Amino acid sequence: MTPLALRFALRELRSGVAGFRIFLACLALGVAALAAAGSTAEAFRRGLAAESRAILGGDAVFSVSQRRFTGAERASIERLGPISTAVRGAVMAEAPSGARRLADLRGVGPGYPLVGTVELRGAASLETALRREDGAWGAAVEQPLLDRLGLRIGDRFEAGGARFVVRAVLVAEPDRMGRGFALAPRVLARIEAVEAAGVLTPGGLFGESIRVLLPTHADPVAAINLIRKAHPDPGFDARDRSRAAAGAERLIDQLEYYLGFIGLAALVAGGLGVAGAVSAYLEGRKPSIATLKALGATGALIRNVYLIQVGVLAALGLVLGLAVGASAPLIMGALVADRLPLPALFAVYPAPLLRAALFGGLAALAFALAPLARARRTPPVALFRQAASAPPGLGPETLGAAAAGIGLVLLAIATAPSRPAAVGLILGTATAFALLWALGNGGAHLASRLRRGARGALRLGLANLAGPRSAARTATPSIGLGVALLTAVMLVQSSLLAQIREVAPRTAPSTVFTEIPADRTAAFEQVMAETLGRPGPDRLLVAPVTSGRIVRLNGQPVDPSRIAPGERWAYDEDLIVSAVDGPRDEGVVAGRWWRRDYRGPPVAAMEVEAARGAGLRVGDTITVQVLGREIDARLAVLRRVDWSGFGLNFALVLNTGAIEGAQPRRVAIARASAEQEAAAIRRLGDDLESVNVISVREQLEQAASVFEQLTLAVRGAAAVAGLAGVLVLAGAVAADARGRAREGAVLKVLGATRGQVLLAYVVEFGLVGLAAGATGVALGAAASWPIIALVFETAWRFDWLAVAALVGATAALGALAGALATAHALSKRPAPTLRDG
Repeated sequence: MTPLALRFALRELRSGVAGFRIFLACLALGVAALAAAGSTAEAFRRGLAAESRAILGGDAVFSVSQRRFTGAERASIERLGPISTAVRGAVMAEAPSGARRLADLRGVGPGYPLVGTVELRGAASLETALRREDGAWGAAVEQPLLDRLGLRIGDRFEAGGARFVVRAVLVAEPDRMGRGFALAPRVLARIEAVEAAGVLTPGGLFGESIRVLLPTHADPVAAINLIRKAHPDPGFDARDRSRAAAGAERLIDQLEYYLGFIGLAALVAGGLGVAGAVSAYLEGRKPSIATLKALGATGALIRNVYLIQVGVLAALGLVLGLAVGASAPLIMGALVADRLPLPALFAVYPAPLLRAALFGGLAALAFALAPLARARRTPPVALFRQAASAPPGLGPETLGAAAAGIGLVLLAIATAPSRPAAVGLILGTATAFALLWALGNGGAHLASRLRRGARGALRLGLANLAGPRSAARTATPSIGLGVALLTAVMLVQSSLLAQIREVAPRTAPSTVFTEIPADRTAAFEQVMAETLGRPGPDRLLVAPVTSGRIVRLNGQPVDPSRIAPGERWAYDEDLIVSAVDGPRDEGVVAGRWWRRDYRGPPVAAMEVEAARGAGLRVGDTITVQVLGREIDARLAVLRRVDWSGFGLNFALVLNTGAIEGAQPRRVAIARASAEQEAAAIRRLGDDLESVNVISVREQLEQAASVFEQLTLAVRGAAAVAGLAGVLVLAGAVAADARGRAREGAVLKVLGATRGQVLLAYVVEFGLVGLAAGATGVALGAAASWPIIALVFETAWRFDWLAVAALVGATAALGALAGALATAHALSKRPAPTLRDG
């Protein structure tokens, strides 16, 4: 850059940034969205890292299911450092009033908690809350269970075969997040109390865990490997503090990626506003550019003068965007830190801000260089005559713009957690932009044809749409992309909520019964027959269940590296295994069910995707470990499981004879009304106290509430892209304000009324909003279908009301922009306007 170009640039900047307000707003908006998404995610990551020991409950945790640790296993773990033991199982809690509800009963040892503190209300300490007095065990109970049972502190209740007294309200446990999802409100007690409740009986669905604190600087991974080497039991699970909340970390990565991508889409959508603002500014500087060129200024000097100005203003936009993006998480933390589901350390983190600045800088270059190329190439004569600018051509500016665009794509792919997903989203966005750009140009061409048959204000509006300054060409892509993002988010949300609130209640069981003793199955079925009115197999299904783990495939130990990542869940943890004594008609993909009187070697039916993920086919052999016993079973059936439907929804089903020796308990699913469910709970409380009842209806309601809260953030981010489109529309109005004023003056001189001019502008911009909105809705619907059908594997639903409201709002917004443009054009008297023009 020459000193002369710098002097000219600074001299023009002294006059202010009136022509660059839209430029600054578009750039700052996209950068702020990217910076806020990255900073918020980083705050949660730092919070998880800082609280990893408390979340896990120690440096490492060892777990087994459907059994207790052996003495040898416990002794080996104790040698690592201080330990804390806990057991956990589900049990029905019953109040003196007779009200019964499922509870997640957890028993802890005297060393609990190793890290952090248990937050209680109503008791001075955990020791005080859990002590045993007058034949009743003390318990800390979550408020929702107290509300459902009508209990208060000091009241007694029963759980299984034990008596409890509520001594405190359980507010929070330091290791709750690390334990995962619970089906019912929690009750905290001593291990001895859980043993007395009968939850820890062989074959029951319970688990035990031991948390350990390691010496300073000890390696948790090495400690886990040491225990695994001493006890190579495949049913032995272990985690260290680096995986304290692996599910939460994955959720944060995905949320940051999608929110960041929406921010990037807003930045790209606003890029047209950047290009339009630069073009409009240079259009207003035509006399100055022509004078400089006539006095001998080279094209390079002209480019450098305005490139410096664009660079300075882009830096200002980046600073504004980074300031907003960095402060937004801090404000959120100050307002709702105590209500967040994850620990967070809100602060200013350089890495996400630097990444957002890099995205913003590349976007500014990609969209601002082409107008500068036109200014450099246009000759002085054309500038003085106000002729059209020359096309950019192939030069350093266009090459720089192309390089910046490629840099944007590569940076988006490099920083995404899933590169294939990033490529797919980028290709989808590019395709949408191309379609919207074609729509804008096609709309302008169509308007030139339709205006011939129109009259009055409609003809004027169509003529404006067909003209060189048509808002259809400049605003349609940005507005359409914003509407497409909002539509996709809305349709995904409405489809999933419909699945949770409408489809699942119709197709899934409303109630699940667990811990049904094998020798009391007939008694249970009699109770259900009386409460449900002799239900058929479409309303009541009873099946044996046990816990098992697949340890070998065709005689070879399971190698997770040779299994598709998405299907490892079926091999790296225990599965709930069921059994049937005859054929079923549920989603068979390959193979054939065994006969009802089958008495041969063990055979199995397996979920088809889990089998294919390990390369298994019908006829292959799997080895399943059930309660310490290994069962070699031949795959007879590959089946597709409808996890949300009413049926045998287990990944692995064996023939009944394979697990008879394990004396498995039964589970049952039923379709029942709320009244029938309540009646069944009462009857089971009298005759079968050990049976646990899970209300799927209540779980669905909770899931809908949580899902709606999660979608608020995504919907708000998508609205940012829509706001970028609004800014581009505002830029299109502001960029041609002078031309619009002159046009309005000419129309008034020729006898046009204010109403006719207003209607012409409303028609022009309203049609732009309507066309962009309708096309954006179509693109968003097309994008939402594969997400719903392929990712979530559920039914896609088109929300006509929400979509119609979105299209109407977009058209109204366009019409409002036209009215504002009219107000500006009609606010000036014709004579001065025409003289200045």
